[in-house]
Amino acid sequence: MEKILQTIRDEHLEVPQHVAIILDGNGRWAKKRNMPRNYGHVQGSKTVEQIIEDGYNMGIEYITVYAFSTENWKRSKDEVDALMKLLAKYLIDCIERSTKNNMKVRVIGDKSGLDNKLVKKINELEEATKNATGLKFTIAINYGGRDEIRRAVKDIAKDVQDGIIFPDDITEELISSRLDTAGLPDPDLLIRTSGEERLSNFLPWQLAYTEFYFTDVLWPDFCKEDLLTAIRYYNGRERRFGGV
Repeated sequence: MEKILQTIRDEHLEVPQHVAIILDGNGRWAKKRNMPRNYGHVQGSKTVEQIIEDGYNMGIEYITVYAFSTENWKRSKDEVDALMKLLAKYLIDCIERSTKNNMKVRVIGDKSGLDNKLVKKINELEEATKNATGLKFTIAINYGGRDEIRRAVKDIAKDVQDGIIFPDDITEELISSRLDTAGLPDPDLLIRTSGEERLSNFLPWQLAYTEFYFTDVLWPDFCKEDLLTAIRYYNGRERRFGGV
């Protein structure tokens, strides 16, 4: 890690404040090794832990990962059940790791569609880490960007109906405040692994001015050197936010 930190200093690289990641390629990684898909998900969860640590050491303040989308329910029952068990175990283990590393964890997505036991674990994790001042780690579970916007619009519409706000009060800032990510800065950099080049319904509102980095590396193989490559790419972009 010291070598990478020295590279960041020597090349005067600006480290993005907020990195969002679509964790893609776990199943293909396992298939290449003649292993079941869940083996890839287990290895992928270990990569998440390592990249969180490496990213924070590089100076990243916020990391948001796409763990389970609203569309992932379409997968086979066996895979979905295995993913839910893995997520439950991950959330339990995360309490100890987060407390040790002073990491604040937040889960976004439609929790009403999750098992009550899993929701309880989410609440326990968020409560246990709410005062942490280190890395802000966000996990998207049962998350879909269009569904998030739908829920926000429904919430705002109810306030209009109840006379709490008026239509002219609806600003971009108000909409942002009703999204699951309220209070988080928009991502500076999105990383998607495994060669796919689409958002797959991940943070469509928040990624309006984000830089996109796509790599053929499968998620379980993604490492700190790959993260450094993504940061180099980010530094090669000119961010004008619609200006000249």
